[in-house]
Order: sequence, then C-alpha cells, then structure tokens
Amino acid sequence: MKNNLLFKSFTIFFVLLSTFVLAQNPKGKLFIIGGGDRSDDLMKQVLDVAELGKKDYIVVLPMSSEEPDSSFIFFKTQMVKLTSNPIVMLNFNKETAQNKTLTDSVQKAKLIFISGGDQTRFMSVVHNTPIKTAILKAYENGSTISGTSAGAAVMSEKMITGNQKLQKEYTGTFSTIKYDNLETSEGLGLLKSVVIDQHFLKRNRYNRLLSALVEFPDLTGIGIDEATAIIVRNNKVEVAGESEVIVFKNPKGIVKVKKDNLVSIEKLEMSIYTAGQKFNIK
Repeated sequence: MKNNLLFKSFTIFFVLLSTFVLAQNPKGKLFIIGGGDRSDDLMKQVLDVAELGKKDYIVVLPMSSEEPDSSFIFFKTQMVKLTSNPIVMLNFNKETAQNKTLTDSVQKAKLIFISGGDQTRFMSVVHNTPIKTAILKAYENGSTISGTSAGAAVMSEKMITGNQKLQKEYTGTFSTIKYDNLETSEGLGLLKSVVIDQHFLKRNRYNRLLSALVEFPDLTGIGIDEATAIIVRNNKVEVAGESEVIVFKNPKGIVKVKKDNLVSIEKLEMSIYTAGQKFNIK
C-alpha cells in the first residue's frame, strides 16, 4: 500500500515537473510583426519558421479587427500564393470561446496568426477562456504563434493598451514620459520578461515604451517598427524585415517626482537591431 502511494506521489511529481519545464522551455516559436505592410518575403519567413507539414493547417484569429472577415481575406489572399496548407478563420465570441471542438482546432494548428486592430478587443474575447489555454498549449507543444500590430501587443504578459491614464483622449503616441500614466492589462503571456510596442518608429512611440519601463523596470521593452518582425525561440531573438527594432532595458536611478507625475532615469541601455541581427532576452 505504501509503495503504491509512493509510486503515485512520484508520478504526480514528475508530471508536474515536466509540465513546468515545458512551460519554461516551449517548443514553439513566436513571429511578432510590428504592423504595416507585410511583404511576401516576410510571410515566407513566417512559413519557414513554422515548418508546416503536408497535413498541417493555419488558424487565423481576427478578433482584434473591426472587420474580421476583411482581415482574414487580406491574409488568405496573400498566403495562398505562398503555401498550399489549409487556412481557416476562427472568429470567436464569448459563446464560441467555450466550444471545445473549436478550441481544440486552435491547439492543433501548426501556425496561429493574430490579426491587427485593437488588442483590448482581442483580449476581451480571449481572457480566461479555453482559447487562451489552447494558444499557450499550442506554443508549448511546438506551434508558431504569429501576429501583427495588435496581434503583436497581445504576446506579452503586460500588454500596452494604448490608453493614457492622465489623458482621456486616445493619441497614437505619448507626448510626455510620466509615471502612473501608462495603461496596461493582461495579454497572452507568451513572453513574461518583455513588453512589446508596435508601429514603433513610424508612430514615434519612444515615450510610450519608456513609460512602460518606468512602471516595470525589470522588463525589457521591445519596439518593433512596421514591416519588421522579431522571431523568438525561447530566450533568443532574431530580427527580420525592412526596418529596425529598438530595445530598452535595465533602467537605473528611477526617480518619480510628485509634481506633475514627472520622472527621471539616470541611465538605461538602448540597442537598435536590423534584419539578421540577434539578441537575448531573460
């Protein structure tokens, strides 16, 4: 009896341990695009990274978009020129988010693509549902998760919504760097140590990403420009595409000034990367 209990205890321990190791070292990859134009060459790289077999299929999740059908058609029109693998749209809502057949289809997809639009709209459908679980399991088991614009923002655990706490009207960028101004919410959590911003150089979002580091100094801020992407394999990152990726990390000497929520940073690291260059994240 005691031996059986001991055996069961060891079995449970090793199952939990293997689950933890898998979560810490996912077999999958991320292909995160900063928005804007997606060249055929860039999308060929997505397919190369995904390593689709003959029986594999692609799932498009267009819930970020105000016009999900149009978003899917635009994606499919480009991709059918580049691959013969089936491309399926799964436009979930609050009801279908609980459909096991549909969420299983997400989990089994070899490539999952998240469209642009509004990242908050996407997470309002996905948060705390089997869809999110399916995406995470697909990533852990070897699938490639890709997304553009809003689909890039949702990749990190701390997700930039785009809104400011100290300014009611939405603007494409931040005019100042202030503490307690950046609004964030929970993203997919595929990246734990990173916060992502998109359309970065095109929309001059330096202040926004620096504001993120003021709030979360232990994170690495990655700003991805349009027509540009990062390919993430565990903690190794490679840049692809036409423009640049900006990385901020290790802010030191942060002082928050009570008057007007101003902030000072004594120093921080900034790097600029172009296609083919690589760097590591935590």
